Amino acid sequence: MNDKILNYVGLATGANKTINGEEKTIEAVKSNKAALVFLASDAGKSTSKRMNDKCKSYNVTIIDKYTNEELSKATGAYNRVVLAITDHGFARKIKELS
Repeated sequence: MNDKILNYVGLATGANKTINGEEKTIEAVKSNKAALVFLASDAGKSTSKRMNDKCKSYNVTIIDKYTNEELSKATGAYNRVVLAITDHGFARKIKELS
């Protein structure tokens, strides 16, 4: 994995600073716990619309340039379509790199 952003996603996951899954991520966005959201570029239309609308409503940055496979590999988990970074330090560094 050569992408620095995905490396930071992996570090955040290892530090237990991520939330995985659509419903949990939406709850994190609503409760101001999500500093940044990743949405797989190959996510379904309804998931994409729902996440984009929710993140826009709550002014949370969303990054959608990585595939499900890339996010899964970065987190070491299977089928990662949506995840939130909860640590503002990790989120700030990722935003700087994006």
